[in-house]
Amino acid sequence: MSTLHWAGLLLLAAIAGAVVPFQSAINANLGRSLGHPLWATLASLVVSMLVLLPIVAALRLPLPSLDFIGKAPLWMWAGGVFGVCFISLALMLLPRLGASGFIALALAGQVVASLALDHFGLFGLVERQLTLPRLFGAMLLIVGVGLIQFSAAPARAVLSAS
Repeated sequence: MSTLHWAGLLLLAAIAGAVVPFQSAINANLGRSLGHPLWATLASLVVSMLVLLPIVAALRLPLPSLDFIGKAPLWMWAGGVFGVCFISLALMLLPRLGASGFIALALAGQVVASLALDHFGLFGLVERQLTLPRLFGAMLLIVGVGLIQFSAAPARAVLSAS
């Protein structure tokens, strides 16, 4: 893989991470406006589907095999459950922890879980041994989370836009 291609992949991964706090903040506001975070979760998922369906149609992707749907292990469908969990918790926690605090804590959880997924090669992932440098990197991230969350200045009251 060329260096330029690799750099492009790294940039796309960073963009994927950068949109998360925007999604969470927007959905938190939507949840307040709709009266409950779960309504915002539902709205977010419906909008996702409405955006994705025309893309799938434009790409003329073949329909998935109904045979596979019946044979797939249950864990393969858990992604949707985890998506609802993340969106709903982001809606509830982001206003209380702040964007940087919530995202830092979420990232720390993602790194710790990812190290376990890699180490054991779970869900078909390539095994990547948990080495001391990888463990040290995770510990540095957790220290960074603590600095981000617990060194913030006291919260200021936010004036309502309405």
